[in-house]
Amino acid sequence: MKINFFIKYRTVIGEELFILGNNFYLGDNDPSKAVKLSWYNEDYWRGTIDFPDDFDDTIHYQYILKNKKGIEIFDGERNRFIDLSLKKIKFYSVFDVWNPAGNVWNVFFTKAFSKSLLPPLTKVAIVKPKKFNHTFRVKAPLLKPGETICLCGSTKNLKSWDTESPVILSPKNNWYAANVFLEQNEWPATYKYGIYNLNDKKWVCFEEGQNRLIHRLENNENSVTIINDGFVNYHTDLWKGAGVLIPVFALRTKKSFGVGEFADIRLLIDWARKTGLKLIQLLPVNDTTAHHDWRDSYPYAAISAFALHPIYINLDKVAGSEFASIIKPYRKKQKQLNELKEFDYGKVLQLKFAALKELYKARKEDFKNDLDYFEFFELNRHWLVPYSAFSVLRDKYKTADFSKWKNHKKYNEVAIQNFVSPSHEHYDEIAFYYFVQYHLHLQLKEIADYAHSQKIVLKGDIPIGIYRYGSDAWVNPDLYKMDEQSGAPPDNFAVKGQNWGFPTYNWENMSKDNYNWWRRRFDQMSNYFDAFRIDHILGFFRIWSVPIGEIEGIMGRFAPAIPVDITEFRTRNISFDHQRYCNPFITSDILESEFKERAKEIKEKYLELSSDGNYKLKDFVNTQAKVAALLKKSKDQKMKQGMFNLISNVILFEEQYPGSQRFHFRFSIDQTSSFQNLDNDTKNGLWELYIDYFYHRQNDCWEKSGMEKLPQLKRNTNMLVCGEDLGMVPPIVPEVMKQLGILGLEIERMPKDSGKEFFHPNHAPYMSIVTPSTHDMSTIRGWWQENREQTQRFYNYMLGQYGEAPLICEGWINKRIILQHLYSPAMWSIFQLSDLLGMDENIRRENPDEERINIPSDPNNYWHYRIHLNLEDLLKEDNFNNELKKNIEESGRLTT
Repeated sequence: MKINFFIKYRTVIGEELFILGNNFYLGDNDPSKAVKLSWYNEDYWRGTIDFPDDFDDTIHYQYILKNKKGIEIFDGERNRFIDLSLKKIKFYSVFDVWNPAGNVWNVFFTKAFSKSLLPPLTKVAIVKPKKFNHTFRVKAPLLKPGETICLCGSTKNLKSWDTESPVILSPKNNWYAANVFLEQNEWPATYKYGIYNLNDKKWVCFEEGQNRLIHRLENNENSVTIINDGFVNYHTDLWKGAGVLIPVFALRTKKSFGVGEFADIRLLIDWARKTGLKLIQLLPVNDTTAHHDWRDSYPYAAISAFALHPIYINLDKVAGSEFASIIKPYRKKQKQLNELKEFDYGKVLQLKFAALKELYKARKEDFKNDLDYFEFFELNRHWLVPYSAFSVLRDKYKTADFSKWKNHKKYNEVAIQNFVSPSHEHYDEIAFYYFVQYHLHLQLKEIADYAHSQKIVLKGDIPIGIYRYGSDAWVNPDLYKMDEQSGAPPDNFAVKGQNWGFPTYNWENMSKDNYNWWRRRFDQMSNYFDAFRIDHILGFFRIWSVPIGEIEGIMGRFAPAIPVDITEFRTRNISFDHQRYCNPFITSDILESEFKERAKEIKEKYLELSSDGNYKLKDFVNTQAKVAALLKKSKDQKMKQGMFNLISNVILFEEQYPGSQRFHFRFSIDQTSSFQNLDNDTKNGLWELYIDYFYHRQNDCWEKSGMEKLPQLKRNTNMLVCGEDLGMVPPIVPEVMKQLGILGLEIERMPKDSGKEFFHPNHAPYMSIVTPSTHDMSTIRGWWQENREQTQRFYNYMLGQYGEAPLICEGWINKRIILQHLYSPAMWSIFQLSDLLGMDENIRRENPDEERINIPSDPNNYWHYRIHLNLEDLLKEDNFNNELKKNIEESGRLTT
């Protein structure tokens, strides 16, 4: 059996096309084994694949373009298939058209739309022809109810352009398809697709554009030609929706246990449906338990990228009616905790663990014989077993830092399998975590299913990092660079940059098994979510990497990055002084400026004279981590910050590389006294090289880095992918995101154009999300009171209002800002719940400062925000809810 594949794509010199599929003959879905095609003519590439005569599996396949830069670009069509069940067919000719991953139409076949937002394709009852030699397939999302696709053409069997009786296509596997028999004399043949109304039994219209042409091949009775025509060319209004953002922990219901729980999301879904919102966006929900106190409230520091957080479990659902008595003694504490303005992380977690241990003891025998549990265990054992072992060892040794454990410092699978054996006395401690994770899974899956039934999308959040002392790092340390810390460069919100403390990814090692860890992570998320946000998507192109010995983000650099070779200084006539550029520049004047009357004390304790007559740090304080450890118990924060400032007063960081000297610029060198004390010629030369380093030379490097990972990862999930592309965004990032069909994020007060103060939602591209604020920012009302001058300019120029801006964000102002976003051309307008409530002065929180969830510049931020209203009461606010739904509907965003 032969299959002739033809792919329509006009290449340029240096480009190549490959085909990849789900069997041995097409590379077993391994891109490194993809089959190379041959140039056929200006429009097509071709490949002929021989299959055994008895091969009867359905073939699923995809095309790959390797461009002139060597970058692999995956075709965006996820559902190419050939059904080989017809035994008599021995020769197939398959004609495909390249489907760019960034094609807008592809979005409507993601899980968010197929599961929740779009109705199922209209079923069509047609009489199948007794024989056929051509199969026509085409896609057409966003048809109206009762509509299907039809086909008319120039020959008798294509109905001779008769729109009264066209060929009707029926839906199958997201395609509209029809089988047709074409006689040998029906050539050449042209045709077009059209829209047909099944209810009225009437042709509606032809597609736009030129006629399509059927290619004539030497066919016989044992051959079939499959024509996959891509998308119907027709105009329709693009889908737009609105959503709400809130962390699970911030939810409040009358039945909560002092914190929002997975079960509480049900009422949020009811409220979303009532108001016309179509999406609920959550923050990460993975387990962060490292210390058993408020420090674990940071939802982006997961000890497992797979385990769900026990704090979100609903105890009543675990207990059921049979064991409700176990929960009864906790009711008083539950009521007290639920009445708090903010949630007490440590106390809630402590009480829930205590109750869960009682419930496990009571239910463990039934639980161990539950067939559904066994299925869950087998599907998740790759992470569940090591996570549970890690959790037990963490508690046993009173630390998550596995390097300090007496035993099992290094993960050994054989040893851990023995450690978790049911034969050990501590097995119940292990199985307890199996029990908790199983019930968390049941509860979140129940919510996901309910969301689908209510046509609401659940959107999750994938953090860019993992916790340094977590199960993932313990099990697979080779997947991470444990001597580096991820963060972000300085900006207006964090002038010293950010250091998140997470190890950076070892992408080279991750690629060796085709990013299996990431693929499993996406699979896990898809159990519960239809869409997800990639936190800090810039990290897939380059990450801000801070050495393990430093504290402040300012001490980091981008990785990967093309360094500055020492020869470049000579080429640019810049005198190179290693000590002057690479070591902290410390003079008496700098010490006097930084430490005032304590300058002499600093010199005596921490400094020594260097060969150039200035000062250098003694070894025991030559990194910020050493200074922090030395002054850990000191209350003198000025002293510590002053020492940090001395250490960061450098121009270059040297990269250790065999055989050459290579360097990376410190960010914002122009703000350092080290740079300011250079002569003008040297400053000008270094500044030109600095600009080249940060803004010109890295683009190709970062494009290659992003394209090595993101296409591979995106093709392994059918969730709607959204990227958080904020911060210092290289020009290549929006280009790649557009090419891959990843939605970007646009924020009114954080324009990506550095020459503008604000971004108007009217200018957002369709493939984007617009929002007035994120969880890392103050809400609309909080921001209104932060900078009076900026607020005034916004009031006059963005809202078009005359006169002086009100001192507080009055309800009508808040509403105007919400409406700006609702009327945006962006696919999604997503709002923090507090921003929506801000429109109504009767129900919004009194103090806007209490609405803020996170302050990114504060590494010790306590994430304990909760909404001030019970969801039960919010559902009863008919005036507000009806007004919100009316606003959404009038803006053209879909509410039903």
